[in-house]
Amino acid sequence: TLAEAGTFVPNDIRLDALGERMMVVTGPNMAGKSTTMRQVALAVILGQMGGFVPAARARIGVCDRIYSRVGASDDVSRGESTFMVEMKETAALLSGATRRSLVLLDEIGRGTSTYDGLSIAWAVAEHLVDAIGCRALFATHYHELCALEAARPGAVANWNVAAKEKDGAVVFLHRLLRGGSSRSHGVAVARLAGLPPSVVARAEVLLL
Repeated sequence: TLAEAGTFVPNDIRLDALGERMMVVTGPNMAGKSTTMRQVALAVILGQMGGFVPAARARIGVCDRIYSRVGASDDVSRGESTFMVEMKETAALLSGATRRSLVLLDEIGRGTSTYDGLSIAWAVAEHLVDAIGCRALFATHYHELCALEAARPGAVANWNVAAKEKDGAVVFLHRLLRGGSSRSHGVAVARLAGLPPSVVARAEVLLL
């Protein structure tokens, strides 16, 4: 399906193996974090194969592999939970990635307790930057991870997918902006999804 004319929002992506090699991307669900990561992966694949890259300008270095951990699924036949599948896939990419790899991680650590998940996500990000040194896009709702930019200056950069909330409704701008986001607009997205007004209202009270 083709997007309607004027609806596509272009964004600039810069990952430098010798500089800012990790983008920590925050922002609400449905704002475009996962779509942006898929676009980057496809652009790299097209460039590696000598195909046309749909961009005004593209400079893509050699990439030996693309690793992605996007989406959530379990494996009932093997008795593995969603979180176990996520951890096994993360373990595989951490053991296989090199400095020449591109790694795409979407909401690592969400399938367990908040503190455990945040700790794992932080440790994985540090390992990618310090031990492997690869280029990576790290989408997360753990806003605490934005502190990595100060902890790893020149190697990690915070970005957010812009959204505006007005009268309880969220408007997705699909524009990548420099800096971290302090909100995920989860309640507004829940309202958009059709949760009963009483549930949304109670969630807003609890959020305060």
